[in-house]
Amino acid sequence: MPEARVIPLHAEGGDRWRSGPVGRGGDHRTDARREAQPSPADGPGQAEPPPAWEAALEDVLAFLRRRLAGDYQVDEFGFDQDLTENVLLPALRPLYQKWFRVETIGLHHVPAEGGALVVANHSGTLPLDSLMTAVALHDDHPARRNVRMLGADLIFQFPVLGALTRKQGATLACNPDAERLLASGELVAVWPEGFKGIGKPFRDRYKLQRFGRGGFVSAALRTGVPIIPCSIVGAEEIYPKIGDVKPLARLLGAPYFPVTPLFPLFGVLGMVPLPSKWYIEFGEPIPTDSYQATDADDPMLVFNLSDQVREIIQHTLYRLLSQRRNTFLG
Repeated sequence: MPEARVIPLHAEGGDRWRSGPVGRGGDHRTDARREAQPSPADGPGQAEPPPAWEAALEDVLAFLRRRLAGDYQVDEFGFDQDLTENVLLPALRPLYQKWFRVETIGLHHVPAEGGALVVANHSGTLPLDSLMTAVALHDDHPARRNVRMLGADLIFQFPVLGALTRKQGATLACNPDAERLLASGELVAVWPEGFKGIGKPFRDRYKLQRFGRGGFVSAALRTGVPIIPCSIVGAEEIYPKIGDVKPLARLLGAPYFPVTPLFPLFGVLGMVPLPSKWYIEFGEPIPTDSYQATDADDPMLVFNLSDQVREIIQHTLYRLLSQRRNTFLG
């Protein structure tokens, strides 16, 4: 299968970056590289490149050597870049590239360096939208940025899942952690709808829930970083939630126990997400560097900025939905 990469598109409203498979004739640079490769007819001494499987095996062995020797770093939040880029992100790429066929728009709005806060809508019963956003910002952005996600404390209470979430760079959705990451130049992402967003019924799909108290705005104001609205279309359809078994949810300590057309009727098979077509659009940044840090304590300013971000995301969702021809074909 062709490898997904970012190609520039010119559309109404400015340049956009969109990822997608590149087929035959889709990349003149690929053709040039192919022509530049030596062939057996070029004469003796021309070495052929090693097979792809051999290079992949070398990468795996090098990764294992680093892990056994302890030759890798983990920051104060638990982020393990070596594990993320060599294990966690590769595990998510089949979903991103083949299953959901994610297309990204507006990646040029995300700065190549320095702190920035990505604010996105949340949906899908399970938070796969956050994981796909992380793959998009690393694989499709020219700077291959690692995003530091802010998550609910429930996620970190699971023994294995919590540890892996930490190693991918996530931390608690609290202002002190967010501000420290933003001030140190990290790209941070937040889904302010929380469980209200991912757990809403299917009939309310693509209708944004309340954004809480606007804590993400306060963090951006105190650090002076831009806020980047992010709109995700496609996640609502992966697990259409048609019911909620509240007694079982309380027993398990979960915010909800979803009932979908396939789960729990088909058991484990019902947990396979439906292959909807996804679009992730990053909007124009909202600057905050013109404000004072003390403005973060102004509740009206925080509310107005939070509402502005919410409205941008909601209108972008409607526009993307109006342009989508088919839920599963795009």
